[in-house]
Amino acid sequence: MEINLYIEKAKKGDQVAFTFLLDHYWNEVYGFMLKRTENETDAEDIAIETFSKAFDKIATYNPEFQFNTWLIAIAKNVHIDLLRKKKTSLFVEITDKEDQQAYNVADSSPSAEDELITVQNLSQLLQFIKELKPHYQEVIQLRYFQEMSYQEIAEQLNEPLSNVKIKLLRAKKLLAEIIQSKR
Repeated sequence: MEINLYIEKAKKGDQVAFTFLLDHYWNEVYGFMLKRTENETDAEDIAIETFSKAFDKIATYNPEFQFNTWLIAIAKNVHIDLLRKKKTSLFVEITDKEDQQAYNVADSSPSAEDELITVQNLSQLLQFIKELKPHYQEVIQLRYFQEMSYQEIAEQLNEPLSNVKIKLLRAKKLLAEIIQSKR
């Protein structure tokens, strides 16, 4: 009964309710995915993506079904999407001519133009990140530039692990919206 109350609050945009639902169901979704993937990083990424999708679509949740069953269904779909992406990236068809051209490449190190493009793209990305609120900038910095784990970030910021996950989730979503609006 208590869960339904939090779900209703979450449908109205209550951040405390989102945090409660994430905390309450995290281990179940993460554990389920860990058994399926046998990879902690993939299981964590899938769980985060699952909650992101669930929270985006929480208005469509049908209370006739268990909330955890709905989350697991979303997690399964996220996992299938991940497997499809990995499969398609593994099997790229190339012709003999393309294979020979690749073999004949003299130097695979980035050219001056490639390095300039990389620097410009990074510079532009950093500008987009600066448009985020400072606490979102910080989690992006720690996760992607300092390559810290979620647990290390939680310890560094002296915040619960679930808060760090939600902050990072929101930061990535807001950053994607900023980038999309600039294109």
